[in-house]
Amino acid sequence: MDAIDPLEQALHAARALVIADLVTREVVQAEVVSLVEESVAHRRWWVEQWPEGIEYVAGLVAQDVQDALLERYGRWPLCPVCGSGDPHALDVEPELGPDPHWVCGKAGVVVAPVGGLT
Repeated sequence: MDAIDPLEQALHAARALVIADLVTREVVQAEVVSLVEESVAHRRWWVEQWPEGIEYVAGLVAQDVQDALLERYGRWPLCPVCGSGDPHALDVEPELGPDPHWVCGKAGVVVAPVGGLT
């Protein structure tokens, strides 16, 4: 049996985590899944250029999809913590690091790991 390529494993995991958050927030139309696939393809190239960045892929894919959604549809995912004021999106932290989480930058609260939105 062949060993699973760590790059492919990381990319599949990142795809699954981001799609899980999209499903939870009910924004997983075909066009949105295409945005995820575009990000995964871009990040495959990125990690091939910088293999040490493999542990950052999930957070980067989440940020890529968030940016693409902002351009086409609006803010995502909206913050569930702040009940007043203008609706705002959660941020991915760390921006470039392992174990990415969705964070409310206004309240300074960790909401969920990427892939763990409720």
